[in-house]
Amino acid sequence: MTTFKELNINPNVIEGLKKQNITQPTEVQNLSINKIIDNKDLLVNAQTGSGKTLAYLLPMFEKIDISKRETQVLVLAPTHELVMQIVDQVKTLSANSNIEVTSFSLIGEVNIQKQIKNIKAIKPHIVVGTCGRVLDLISQRKLKAHTIKTIILDEVDSLLSGNNVSAVKNIIKSTLRDRQVLGFSASLNDSTIDICNEIMKEPEIIKSNEELLINPNINHMYLYGDRRDKFTLLRKSIAATNPKRAIIFVNDEDSIEMITTKLNHHNYKAVGIYGRMTKEDRKNALNAFKLGKSKILVSSDLSARGLDIVDITHVFNLDFPASMNEYVHRCGRTARGNRKGDAISIVTSQNLTTIRDYKRKFNINIKPKELKEGMLVDVVFKKGNSK
Repeated sequence: MTTFKELNINPNVIEGLKKQNITQPTEVQNLSINKIIDNKDLLVNAQTGSGKTLAYLLPMFEKIDISKRETQVLVLAPTHELVMQIVDQVKTLSANSNIEVTSFSLIGEVNIQKQIKNIKAIKPHIVVGTCGRVLDLISQRKLKAHTIKTIILDEVDSLLSGNNVSAVKNIIKSTLRDRQVLGFSASLNDSTIDICNEIMKEPEIIKSNEELLINPNINHMYLYGDRRDKFTLLRKSIAATNPKRAIIFVNDEDSIEMITTKLNHHNYKAVGIYGRMTKEDRKNALNAFKLGKSKILVSSDLSARGLDIVDITHVFNLDFPASMNEYVHRCGRTARGNRKGDAISIVTSQNLTTIRDYKRKFNINIKPKELKEGMLVDVVFKKGNSK
């Protein structure tokens, strides 16, 4: 196995990583770090929880010239939560290694004048932000794009879909032609690859464990019932599994508040987050979950992207995810690092064909379960019953 020393990582950074109990590079770090240091454009596809954030941050600590007080690296991410998580990791790495790499977050719903003032004062080496606010500040010439040497697209498939595509393209166009562009995600599709071929210079695609799209440490299950029984099945399966910490995913944001209220009524400490909440409310809810004040987080797919809380033991799909990619990202919130985790889906008859497709596509067993005497047990099928 390769070591961080063999990857030419600064000894101070290696010592800093030990403080986070990180002593060995993961496969994706092994495959990409030296290529990033060599200034190549990469598109990196690796399963959730495989160490993608450090795969791009560690080489940035090698490349950044800390004697220059200017923005040299721009990281774009699709959600506020992921932006803050990346900034936290930069700050932790900087503090633990005693290397003064400065960072700053740029997200919407924060006073823009305050952000402008802070950019001027801090002159951050790394800016992490959402597309809209970053483009806004580049357009106003408050964030200097000509000093940016590397642009990182975290959750690249999400960033290069819908309204974000033109914003990402405009941000990249505002930088000098010799910049490096890197894309990272647990799921890649043909559309993302096509756009990356436009915005990158001969990108190399790196696939870590190509056939292993889903972390093998996740135990997949489903409970079958009628739509009207879904919440009852959820509540009883939480009681049966007693998760240390769990995320419940729903497809309809409008139902999050109601489900959270119902769970609290049944004495489960739950909080909800969704896109329409204020930044402050989202932050408070997530902090309550991270600190263990609430054991359950109810969310739309907003949280599925990049949220890294190590001791999430269970993921519940109250609504079955609308796409394969979302199944990968949702399940990937549990079994972080080398831990194990459970993914339990509450399904109706219309989801059964999709489950068969996912089993075949991901080469996983999604086991049918039922509730008996307060426990989740295997379903024994009678002849002719194929559910």
